[in-house]
Amino acid sequence: MIARCAFAQLGFSVWALIGTVALMALTYLAPPVLAIAVSGWAAAFGGAAWLAMSLTFVPMLRSYRCPLLLAPLLPATALFYTAATVASAVSFWRGRGGHWKGRFQAAPAS
Repeated sequence: MIARCAFAQLGFSVWALIGTVALMALTYLAPPVLAIAVSGWAAAFGGAAWLAMSLTFVPMLRSYRCPLLLAPLLPATALFYTAATVASAVSFWRGRGGHWKGRFQAAPAS
């Protein structure tokens, strides 16, 4: 689903794709990388940000009756979503974007 329509939701814009990937990396991937790979204040801030995002994810997990131990895995979910968004753009550029059940999503307006 994501790989089929994410690039269309970005308006088929390369700049929107670049911004989305950069902000997803900064928001979801930087905190665990900092918490694990460095030391000192950067690791502390990375760990605090990772903990904060995990805690804010708990209500959603409860709503869907998922194990709360999945909360720290939110960055992995964000990585998957980001990869699917990039795959959506690549599929579009290869002329195969939005294909599902023999139909193609509408092309961008010229």
